Amino acid sequence: MTAHINRIGTAVPPHDVHEAFVAFARTLLADDRARTVFERMAERAGIAHRYSSFQPGVPGSEKVDAEGFYRRGAFPGTAARMARYEVDAVTLAADAVERLGVGHERITHLVVASCTGFTAPGLDQLIADRLELGGALERTLVGFMGCYAAVPALRAAHHIVRSDRDARVLVVNLELCSLHLQETADLERVLSFLLFGDGATAALVTAEAQGIALHDFHASTIPDTQDLITWRIGDQGFDMHLSGKVPGRIATALRHEADRNDAGGFLHGGNIADTAHWAVHAGGRTVLDAVEAGLRLPSDALRHSRAVLHAVGNVSSATLMFVLARILAEGAAGPGIAMAFGPGLCAETFRFSLL
Repeated sequence: MTAHINRIGTAVPPHDVHEAFVAFARTLLADDRARTVFERMAERAGIAHRYSSFQPGVPGSEKVDAEGFYRRGAFPGTAARMARYEVDAVTLAADAVERLGVGHERITHLVVASCTGFTAPGLDQLIADRLELGGALERTLVGFMGCYAAVPALRAAHHIVRSDRDARVLVVNLELCSLHLQETADLERVLSFLLFGDGATAALVTAEAQGIALHDFHASTIPDTQDLITWRIGDQGFDMHLSGKVPGRIATALRHEADRNDAGGFLHGGNIADTAHWAVHAGGRTVLDAVEAGLRLPSDALRHSRAVLHAVGNVSSATLMFVLARILAEGAAGPGIAMAFGPGLCAETFRFSLL
């Protein structure tokens, strides 16, 4: 039994905040050298748009956003941010499901992945209630796994379909990264805020042979990298640490993987040149450059990932699904490899074929 992603719907909040954040970040960095580095990185980031439910405020005013959720010198605590998550997450998830365009009455399972908020009843229950999916719905919540969580979510759907050929699994990835904006002069943290935006995806996974067929899930952890990506709960939202060493470690690990290429690796002994589609998590321009260099890919191999980065930024666990949506929309048949990275430093991959 093979599971297939039949359709993917994507959604972002209404407000483009990328340029507003760049302007705000300049005011945080008092050091001339730090500001120069930030300007250079912002220009080279490959990002034009990132979205949020927060409308940007008047430049230079006390209110960073129009409603004053973020006020200079008085950014909200984690409790206020989680209260906002509980409302905005369900709204954005419902938007993505609506764009999916399938009848709710036939959904048998719901898998939800998110790492940017906590609430109980959980986001899975809130979505099921909003969509009137019924109290008997089988639900799975994939929480706090970070940017690679799309793959475990799809893997769960894959196993459900393999055990029940009549299953119709709704997979939702939802991230509200802008809920964790912080007022800091630390350059590394400001640069991490430059990458992330909000977004949601909804995918229908069934045994019906239509769309993207899922194969050969594989997970691996790069040794001695546990401290390179961390995501911890702080008093003012969640605290992100994203080391500048991440791209180099990814490139080295992938180069080693490509060179050894045995049956136990994610390439399964296959020829990279035979892979028609590459769906790589758009974690940032340097991450995509590292994947391209490590696997010695042609310059256009990651065009869909770079297009997603340009259009919405890094939307954490939803990013890979945005990439797969573009590949599905293009409609060119052939084999592919999907790949995402996150805390650990872990790489989650699977092979797929576009029918």
